[in-house]
Amino acid sequence: MRRPPLRREAVPPEVTPVNLVLWIIQILLAVVFAGAGLAKLTQPKDKLRDLMRWVDPVPPSQVKALGAVEVAAALGLVLPALTGIATVLTPLAAVGLVIVMIGGVLVHLRDRKKRDTAAERRLEIQGAITCAVLLVLAAVVAWGRFGPYSF
Repeated sequence: MRRPPLRREAVPPEVTPVNLVLWIIQILLAVVFAGAGLAKLTQPKDKLRDLMRWVDPVPPSQVKALGAVEVAAALGLVLPALTGIATVLTPLAAVGLVIVMIGGVLVHLRDRKKRDTAAERRLEIQGAITCAVLLVLAAVVAWGRFGPYSF
């Protein structure tokens, strides 16, 4: 049985409005997650606490691991599609981000109950909404790149 090649022929994908929108979403997600992941990888936990209060109960090694996952996913959203090598990694990276964002929504909703003031609870709701929006965007990329607009 012949195995499919890892690298596809250099045939440019059909330029359609949906394909263009998917590329825009992929690049946007890559920028957001590369930035957040690099911050988690390079900043000490004490500095992250000001922007990401959820890091308080989390061990530093887990924060770094999450940062590494986010950077890997950011690269996976763009590089395979640009190079034509192992293009299946692009929708898989999007699925990975969906899973990460499900965790993000759950963490923010859990932390909301633990906050003392209404302002702190409101910030946790905003965090959960942000994670939910990123989740939906990643799910759209996964659907499009696994489905009708694959590479």
